[in-house]
Amino acid sequence: MFRLPSTLYARTAAVLLAAFLVFEAAAFGVVWVMVIEPLSQRSADDLAAKIVLATQTWVELPPGTRADYEMELAFRHDLDVSAAQTRLPQAAPYSPFGRQVEQALSRRLRQPVQLMAGHVAGWDWADIQISDTLLRVGFSRERYALRAPLAAVGVFLLGAGLTVLTALVMVRQHSRRLRGLARKARQVGQGGRPERLPEDGAQELRELTAAFNRMADEVQALLENRTVLLSGISHDLRTPITRLRLALSLAEGADAALVARMERDLDEMNRLITDMLAFARALQVEEAEAAEAADAVDLLDALAAQAAELGPVVWRPPPAPVPLRCNTLALGRILANLLENARRHGGVAPVTLTLEAAPETVRIGVLDRGPGIPAAEREAVFRPFYRLDASRSSEGGGSGLGLAIVRQLADAYGWRVALEDREGGGLAAWVILDRRGSFPL
Repeated sequence: MFRLPSTLYARTAAVLLAAFLVFEAAAFGVVWVMVIEPLSQRSADDLAAKIVLATQTWVELPPGTRADYEMELAFRHDLDVSAAQTRLPQAAPYSPFGRQVEQALSRRLRQPVQLMAGHVAGWDWADIQISDTLLRVGFSRERYALRAPLAAVGVFLLGAGLTVLTALVMVRQHSRRLRGLARKARQVGQGGRPERLPEDGAQELRELTAAFNRMADEVQALLENRTVLLSGISHDLRTPITRLRLALSLAEGADAALVARMERDLDEMNRLITDMLAFARALQVEEAEAAEAADAVDLLDALAAQAAELGPVVWRPPPAPVPLRCNTLALGRILANLLENARRHGGVAPVTLTLEAAPETVRIGVLDRGPGIPAAEREAVFRPFYRLDASRSSEGGGSGLGLAIVRQLADAYGWRVALEDREGGGLAAWVILDRRGSFPL
């Protein structure tokens, strides 16, 4: 079954070309039946009438004047008439015009006539019986065969082809604008701030572009307002938290265990506020922060050194540098969150940091020996505040925003984050980057 291509340009091109071919075939059929075929038939009939008249005249002329008559026919009409002793043995090559001449001669002479091949190239010959005389008549195909109006057909085809080409160019321009609009829409959906699209072109495109620009401005305003609101809430909440912490430190005679538990709750509240602010800022990715040249080995060296201060980390750097283009701050934040997540849920086993370099991609892995994440929930854990019911959500398990920040930053820069089972038990979190350059979509 025939299926249309998926893109707008390919679909339009296929439909236009199919319609063009159908129209050309129909037009050619009409021109052939209504113009070329009648003209060709008339030309063949005129030639047959001229041949019959020439042969009858030749027979009726005195023998002494026939030579002059033959020269006149050859000079003025490209006809060769002469007496023949035997018939020609080889039929002439088939042609539509030759078939029409045969039919016209057979109809006029009331005898079967077949065109034969002779000794002169470009000529057809017919052996005709007139009374008791066998005559051989030849004519030039170049003079008598109808030439189709190829110039007119060529102009027609050229005009139709230019029309289709112009339509394809216009559709390609519109499809490019729509693809650009789709890319900008994805960037807005990921919290980016794309450049405003030019509001030009057809009225429908202008209205669509203007609506998109307004939507992008409104989304950015909402994100900025949310960040400002969260910043204000953070400031307002941290002040009473500080006062409560100070009051607990000055309390005399209070239960030490109760005070310690309240201090842990205050620390958890402060960390939750910090994570919420980080999540809000992760949604606002500036295009100017797109990419820079970096060495993945140097970046992981620094991250491994920082993570080692909080717990054991296994990191075996490759012998050679691994260059890539990326936003190092965003990548560092992603890997720091994954390292913290692995340290929190991996138990006493060390966290492993690994680097795999391919010609086009770089895979950075953070591996732990914790309980892992069920396959059915590996997408859900990237949602804000989603927490597992098993041991990975025990007390001190985090705010539920770490992996959400990882996914938001990775999507914003066109990277991919994958969670897999680690061989031997545990979780392997992989960040996959394009070595040629990682930019917001």
